[in-house]
Amino acid sequence: MKRSGKFFLFLSMLFFISCEEIENLNIFSNEDDVQLGQEVVAEIQSNPQEYPVYTKNPAVKDYIKTRIFDHLLASPKIAKKNVYKYTIEIIDNDSVYNAFALPGGPVYVYTGILKYLDTEAALAGVLGHEIGHAEERHATTRMTKHYGVSFLLGLLLGQNPSEIAVIAANLFTGIGFLANSRADENESDEKSFEYLKDTRYYPGAVKFFFEQLRDDGLIGGGGSIATFLSTHPDPLERIASTDQRLRNASLPVYDYKSDATGIYRTEYRNNIKNQL
Repeated sequence: MKRSGKFFLFLSMLFFISCEEIENLNIFSNEDDVQLGQEVVAEIQSNPQEYPVYTKNPAVKDYIKTRIFDHLLASPKIAKKNVYKYTIEIIDNDSVYNAFALPGGPVYVYTGILKYLDTEAALAGVLGHEIGHAEERHATTRMTKHYGVSFLLGLLLGQNPSEIAVIAANLFTGIGFLANSRADENESDEKSFEYLKDTRYYPGAVKFFFEQLRDDGLIGGGGSIATFLSTHPDPLERIASTDQRLRNASLPVYDYKSDATGIYRTEYRNNIKNQL
């Protein structure tokens, strides 16, 4: 991580900015995000027992990447795609209904959520949400707040010469040991909504996963879903917020059971769900 006086500038800025701005401070640069993300990727690759890469049918990943992920990345609203290293990988664990993005662009999705979802639009909504987290740099902003003054002073005094590797190891132990805030989740939902407006997919699909969980009685339940919801708060509020965004944009309000234009249920079943 380059020091070159930026931390002295950072400390002097504290005297001139508001409490809200302090809350959203991020001492990491975009380049730091990329480096941190790659460090965590290396940690994941070195631990295949906990994070087994899906290899049974490579055509599934190829389809998701070319048909959905790359299509999302074509949105002009994804501003850092020429800076970050956006990649997608599948983790072979059917018991986990989750996806996550690392700083700097790597995105991971579990087979559990792939087998649970029913449409390409729903998966596009999930992936757009994770890209939103990376673009808005939510992880490193939370990490700045979490490490606080002692961390900053350690950097200033040169006491942590390998700080990126240390941070990466700490992040890897929990992949999101800092729970997503309500504001972060809302912002990422909004980003997904905006990205999907530039694609073939229905923009409101970011809420489909939560609608399905709600109707299956899984919100408020135990197990892996409870773990997921502990870091992804307020699912019912997020459904309502997405519906309001649709109304504000004069777009129809569909739910996850719909087969309207932009949903792609048959394509998902034939090329992803039935191929896993």
